[in-house]
Amino acid sequence: MGLCSKAVLKSGAVPTLQGQSGASDSQPVSKFFIFKEFATDDSNARSACCLSFLRSQMQTWFYVYAARYTTSTTYVFNPKPANPSFLSHSLVELLSQISATFKKNFTALQKKRVQRNPFERIATPFQVYCWTAPQIDHAMDCVRAEDAYTSRLGYEEHIPGQTRDWNEELQTTRELSRKNLPERLLRERAIFKVHSDFAGAATRGAMAVIDGNVMAINPGEETRMQMFIWNNIFFSLGFDVRDHYRELGGDAAAHAAPTNDLNGVRAYSAVDVEGLYTLGTVVVDYRGYRVTAQSIIPGILEREQEQSVIYGSIDFGKTVVSHPKYLELLEKTSRPLKVQHHAVLNEKDTSVELCSSVECKGIIGNDGRHYILDLLRTFPPDLNYLPVEGEELAPESQKLGFPCQHRHRLACLRQELIEAFVEHRYLLFMKMAALQLMQQKANKDKTAALHDTSTADAESESKPQALEASEKVADAGMHFNILWNIFTDPKSREVVLNACKAVGSISNTSFDIRFNPDIFSPGVRFPDDSTEDIQKQKQLLKDAAAFLVSFQAPSFVKDCLDHSSLPMDGATMTEALHQRGINMRYLGTVLEFVDNMPAKAQLEHIYRIGISELITRCAKHIFKTYLQGVELSALSAAVSHFLNCLLSSFPDAVAHLPADELVSRRKSRKRRNRVPGGGDNTAWASLTPSELWKNINSEAQSYYHFNLQCESVDQAVEKYGLQKITLLREISIKTGIQILIKEYNFDSRHKPAFTEEDILNIFPVVKHVNPKASDAFHFFQSGQAKVQQGFLKEGCELINEALNLFNNVYGAMHVEICACLRLLARLNYIMGDHPEALSNQQKAVLMSERVLGIEHPNTVQEYMHLALYCFANGQLSTALKLLYRARYLMLMVCGEDHPEMALLDSNIGLVLHGVMEYDLSLRFLENALANNSKYHGPRSLKVALSHHLVARVYESKAEFRSALQHEKEGYTIYKNQVGEAHEKTKESSEYLKYLTQQAVALQRTMNEIYKNGSNASIMPLKFTAPNMASVLEQLNIINGIIFIPLSQKDLENLKAEVQRRQLMQDSGKIEKQQGGQLELDDKLPVDD
Repeated sequence: MGLCSKAVLKSGAVPTLQGQSGASDSQPVSKFFIFKEFATDDSNARSACCLSFLRSQMQTWFYVYAARYTTSTTYVFNPKPANPSFLSHSLVELLSQISATFKKNFTALQKKRVQRNPFERIATPFQVYCWTAPQIDHAMDCVRAEDAYTSRLGYEEHIPGQTRDWNEELQTTRELSRKNLPERLLRERAIFKVHSDFAGAATRGAMAVIDGNVMAINPGEETRMQMFIWNNIFFSLGFDVRDHYRELGGDAAAHAAPTNDLNGVRAYSAVDVEGLYTLGTVVVDYRGYRVTAQSIIPGILEREQEQSVIYGSIDFGKTVVSHPKYLELLEKTSRPLKVQHHAVLNEKDTSVELCSSVECKGIIGNDGRHYILDLLRTFPPDLNYLPVEGEELAPESQKLGFPCQHRHRLACLRQELIEAFVEHRYLLFMKMAALQLMQQKANKDKTAALHDTSTADAESESKPQALEASEKVADAGMHFNILWNIFTDPKSREVVLNACKAVGSISNTSFDIRFNPDIFSPGVRFPDDSTEDIQKQKQLLKDAAAFLVSFQAPSFVKDCLDHSSLPMDGATMTEALHQRGINMRYLGTVLEFVDNMPAKAQLEHIYRIGISELITRCAKHIFKTYLQGVELSALSAAVSHFLNCLLSSFPDAVAHLPADELVSRRKSRKRRNRVPGGGDNTAWASLTPSELWKNINSEAQSYYHFNLQCESVDQAVEKYGLQKITLLREISIKTGIQILIKEYNFDSRHKPAFTEEDILNIFPVVKHVNPKASDAFHFFQSGQAKVQQGFLKEGCELINEALNLFNNVYGAMHVEICACLRLLARLNYIMGDHPEALSNQQKAVLMSERVLGIEHPNTVQEYMHLALYCFANGQLSTALKLLYRARYLMLMVCGEDHPEMALLDSNIGLVLHGVMEYDLSLRFLENALANNSKYHGPRSLKVALSHHLVARVYESKAEFRSALQHEKEGYTIYKNQVGEAHEKTKESSEYLKYLTQQAVALQRTMNEIYKNGSNASIMPLKFTAPNMASVLEQLNIINGIIFIPLSQKDLENLKAEVQRRQLMQDSGKIEKQQGGQLELDDKLPVDD
């Protein structure tokens, strides 16, 4: 028998359902069913066919009007109904009639699917790869042979109507109207959807390019110079093609240029100027290669580049052209991006006006749009890593050994640093102007000689003295009033002029700091009449470089010391450094700052994470070139060998070459031409652990200027207190290695830790633009501000509105939605709605697992919050399981020795105390006490709280002597830190009295027993079992949630204070609005 169906598709095509079997013509066909690209065996009750049907139905959405069981055979099609005849109006119903097993399994399948949380089934907008995966038993796949025909890989451009015009979609979404909130939401939703689709397509295409599945558009050239077009996306490799980057560092510069370009695309996309277009850009690192994927400008492939470029330069400044329309568009971006409008000389020594770097190219496509590309020099150069003959850096930089030689000349400052530097200079400008005005007033009033001295100091324009004196002017309202007088009093304009000169403003009448990105660019020349301005710009760049190493880097270390910044792994440390504008090439400098701190012991976790990050980054650089010469068939063997050399204690790591590599080297050379790169494809097998670690030491010195001095992984572990599992996680995430989940014995000296079978996959590491939901983000920020002001209900409403808008733009899964849910859960908890808090936090946990990863530090913290809300809802065992899971993950991510582990252990200890597991509770609480003492100092209030928690457990165990000892320690800390009159000190004192009474009563009882034996009259002792309410109160305190009981009078006073502050804020806004009416937009010192 066969299965025949009449179906109508919405798209107009008809799905085929065929029977296949090795049976003879006379036998009915019933063994295999193939539906589209899936197949199943009848002996398996067709349950797989059901899954295939569901997937197909979701993809093509068709309706089956009539289906019947027929008498067709393998070679003869006979639509005559079989006997007995089955007639049905759906395929599922028909299969259910034919097979009772299918009916049973399909029902169970549906029930199981419905029981899963929706967040487990919803797709994430960007693919998240996990560095570990379980072992999956190999099973026969009947449809594998069909994959080559049904997969669209490589065939998109040959199927009319199937390819997407990515450039048109990306640019059309940006052109959508944005006049009101609904229009902006629609626009941002379209932009985000197209970007996520483009990132997915670009990633698949980049992998296909490296795997050799896409034909190059220039197949006759060397493989590393080849370019590709697939699915309307242009792909290029990160190599120096035709010596384009020869003067900038060759292949090293070519490898760094795509990320710089992507940062430029992000910056211009965020400014979002109407009429100015950037290319869709995705940078993919895969199998040791860097691939840049870009959308294609209409018409660019039909003409030469020289004919296309009407703005900028195609030869790094030798020939430069400009265009009035581009100048008009880029002028709008110059203020937010801090780019100075400047002039350069072209090959004819003619002055050409630019509002970007010379490398920025402007091309008008066939669609009439104005595109900019090659934005690698959007931000100014980093002079700390760009030695220039005849130029000396600021003393702050020189003191730290800068400038350093870098392997390429494309090192530039981050946008975050530019913004921080400008904000720093703006504050300096405000203080200096205010100080000078005060001194002018002092001169008019003929005040004392002290004011005359400070006036002379101010006139000398010495910045440190001005800063020191300006500390007297601390009130922001005073600043505003003083500057208001400056701009309304013509005689005071000189004050602005002096302040502008002092801070390096490009304008003499207002605060306006911008950078010329072409300063120190090789081959770029400037007109003679701009010499003075160029010198100002050079000095500004030197000041910015000095600001990074003298202010931002120490600020990061200080934030880590006071725990306002608490990195847990390499990714969170990288994020924290980037937020302060510190590039990762400064990692060695930051580690030296930490090493030289007096309180180095309290920064041990930062030093350890930094060393781990430095080692794995150096290993990543080596792994990149190591992997480029590896054949696809030897990939798992090569990766396992590299990991053995890096992490295994086995001294004689030997690579196992695949058989085909040994048999035929000639065939390997032929195959090599299909994959970009070159070199001997078996050279990787000669790597040894000592050679690898020697290269890591050399890389650390040359790239990060840090002396590692480690000859092996065991030496690194012993010297810096590292964990091999942490190193494995870091290197796997950075390079895209996916390994088998199992216990690895890294310390065995008899066999290697990894085998070829342990390497399951290589996944791509993708960088792309992340479009933002601007309105939702503003709602979220407003909600946070309201919460900080104490308006919890209003804040909760704003956060809920932000959540709705985020869902509208991003869909159901996104990192920012996760942050929204976390804050909502906390607000629900504070306002007493514990079930709602639990519900929102559960969503946040699921979402964090999906969009960040199951072992990401943020996910670990989400588990801790969920455990607290579970405890508040009476789910004690669930809370304990969540905390144990969080601790297991934290052990893998950062190890036992971390400040966050103290908080986690305190949570676990308190919950165990609540369930009367006293001995186990003590182990965790004492571990938390030791960690808190180490990282917060023995006199910290956190240590006092830890002593109190330990004392409570000892009290429950009736060990009053130990309880008294710990509570005395806590009392001493409270007394010294906050004084005897403080509430905490009084509480500790009362508790000490109670413990003393209990201890005395216990001792009396024991003496009575010793004296009178069995005849003793024993007074009953009071052993207080832990109260769940008190345990929850302590959990709230250690997690930063403190409920303060207020009387009616306190509430009225608080309300009056809030209203007073609100009136002050409103009056400040009115003053600012009045200031804006005087049309001082160009003169008022505001940097937007």
